[in-house]
Amino acid sequence: MSLLGETVEVDHWSSGSVGAVATLLPFPKRDGGIRMSPSLMTGTDPGPFQLRRDTRDLPQAVGTLAGALPARDLATVLAKANRTAVRKGSTTAFGSMAPKPADWYCFDAGDNDTTDWYPQGVASSSEAGHKDVQAFAVTWYWKPDGKATERGVRVSFLNTATRKYRHVLLVEPKGSSYNPINIHAGGVAWYGDLLYVADTSRGIRVFDTRHIYEVDGDDDKIGLKGGKYHAFGYRYVMPQVDFWSATGAARFSFAAVDRTQSPHLLVSGEYVDPADEPGRVGRVVRWRLEADGTLAAGADGLAPAAHAFTLPAAKIQGALSHEGRWYLSQAASAVKNGSLLVVADGQAPQVRKFPVGPEDLTCWIEKRQLWSLTEFRGRRVLFAVPV
Repeated sequence: MSLLGETVEVDHWSSGSVGAVATLLPFPKRDGGIRMSPSLMTGTDPGPFQLRRDTRDLPQAVGTLAGALPARDLATVLAKANRTAVRKGSTTAFGSMAPKPADWYCFDAGDNDTTDWYPQGVASSSEAGHKDVQAFAVTWYWKPDGKATERGVRVSFLNTATRKYRHVLLVEPKGSSYNPINIHAGGVAWYGDLLYVADTSRGIRVFDTRHIYEVDGDDDKIGLKGGKYHAFGYRYVMPQVDFWSATGAARFSFAAVDRTQSPHLLVSGEYVDPADEPGRVGRVVRWRLEADGTLAAGADGLAPAAHAFTLPAAKIQGALSHEGRWYLSQAASAVKNGSLLVVADGQAPQVRKFPVGPEDLTCWIEKRQLWSLTEFRGRRVLFAVPV
């Protein structure tokens, strides 16, 4: 049903092979007539995505916090979760998408309506390789109306068994204190105990779920002040433990893990809007992971990218490779449905309808589900479609 270089839009969700196509529709024009029709993915130079391990004094600073604050494991954080998601709740996020996703969770009213925080990245405990917990991790970045003290980035851990979730503030440790991290956090990948958070222009920051600490300070302060640790009212902080810095002209807009390759792979890549950067083509890249979850690097601390490809379309918000196929989440606008591009090796993308404002991607391997989330106020939802 698809010729080389031809674009196909799929009007339904297939429960089997992604090649099973029913109704074929022309790919629409979007955003003031800019044609965003996909092309083929092609191999490209991975050199700009080489990363350098830049640990600096992070371990020492985390060690100081460990000696000053009570540590809490992820099970404890989930057990003390203080917010409730609504499974298959009412939402306008799906727009004209039909049928609806296979499953979804709506954030509570406060998180759905806030203009201060915007969800971006998503990762699953399945992606991480955990069997003892079933959870999602969702990153949010701080973007308040008007002037306000920078509060950085938070991650929400959602227990699917209870539908309870809790926000944990991500912080950069410094000496005996810590600071908020002012980044977009467009994507998060979870492997073992490690969270890889995309830092758009700098590289990838690393956090460790074995290093979560409880604080009890005031809601208007951050770090160690007056002999107490503060986190803008959040009960838990997770300090950065490592950093992989960019060595070339690359962008890091999303993140995921491919556990279907050996060795397992970390995925990231570039969001490009042709309205802002005419002629620029985004790229997606993969690095090999060691068994302990760290990037495979040489003695010089350099981690070369294993593979790099040009993206077949603009405005890609999330990318995941799984069982030899690429899944790409494409934005449209704050009121129009996005798209999911499914790309088999050497073939033109198949295009499926996605909700309004789709972001990062992750896979729940055992359920054979692809999960994403939407970012816009009033329509924030974590949702699944079949792979």
